[in-house]
Amino acid sequence: MENRFEDVIGVRASLSDVSYLADEGIAGIVYLADRLGKPILVEGPAGTGKTQLAKSVAEMINARLIRLQCYEGLDESKALYEWNYKKQLLRIQAEGGGDWGEIEDDIFSEDFLLTRPLLEAIRAEDPVVLLVDEVDRVEVETEALLLEILSDYQVSIPELGTVEAKQVPLVFLTSNATRELSEALKRRCLYLYIDYPDLEREREIVLAKVPEIDENLADQVARIVRSIRQLDLKKSPSVSETLDWARTLVLLGISKVDAQTATETVNILLKYRTDIEKAVKEFADSPDGLSEDEETTE
Repeated sequence: MENRFEDVIGVRASLSDVSYLADEGIAGIVYLADRLGKPILVEGPAGTGKTQLAKSVAEMINARLIRLQCYEGLDESKALYEWNYKKQLLRIQAEGGGDWGEIEDDIFSEDFLLTRPLLEAIRAEDPVVLLVDEVDRVEVETEALLLEILSDYQVSIPELGTVEAKQVPLVFLTSNATRELSEALKRRCLYLYIDYPDLEREREIVLAKVPEIDENLADQVARIVRSIRQLDLKKSPSVSETLDWARTLVLLGISKVDAQTATETVNILLKYRTDIEKAVKEFADSPDGLSEDEETTE
């Protein structure tokens, strides 16, 4: 297998080129996944860039992104493959009283196979990044579908035999940790936890993703969002919501965020009424603190 990356520094620089600001830990795991041929299990709060990491790696290596969006009730027919039963039935009817052995061999052939994301990634000849998104949403039993693929990069189809990968795809599994994943699944993966970025990194993300923003406003945005996340909230603002807020402030022509501006636009950051009330109270209690330059310690 040809290695995709020269070193960790190169991974970090290449991710930066596609506007994903990775730290050494993230870049290191991506590098090791390539060298070891192992999937990456990425956990962390919603909206911290887990899915975007897979998308950015695909863009970075000019690979096709194949995404399996997980949900409760996901089964083999939606994740791996299923047979085109309507087409099979038409074939059987067309044959009439023909030899059943020949008909069976025919209807369980490639022409009647409907590939789903996991099988599609295994069979791909072009470079592929496989994203299994929100794997914690499926039932424990459904995880078994992934084990053969993550161990040996192959899929067993009873009617056709074993389909082995023509190349080892880079695989990312994301989880919001809504339930504990099985030990068998975790064993097969490298583990990466992506938390909310620190103040400086979030400021850099805002500057990279919202190019029309000036540095002073980007600093205010990052600092205020950081203070909001320290409140006892039902759901803290994600990085994507930080970017939405930054874009909103730019569109409104805001250069300095005061308590009134923060109060009027906080619904871009927070989506629960109780959270908004807590944030508004915080703005009212420290209106001057919203625009002051202050040092923040980690």
